Amino acid sequence: MVRTKLILVAIAILLAAGSAGIWFFISEKQAAQERREKFFGSSKEYPTSGGEKMKVEW
Repeated sequence: MVRTKLILVAIAILLAAGSAGIWFFISEKQAAQERREKFFGSSKEYPTSGGEKMKVEW
């Protein structure tokens, strides 16, 4: 009985640590993507037409 509880607790800890690690990896990857877009210039801010950047008129 005690052994079964220890195994279940160990599995729960492994699942929690694994899901936290995956969440951290995904959030860090997304943050790196945003930094890359900000550094090199995002194509979202300037829509393209024929491969050339369009001027944004205000």
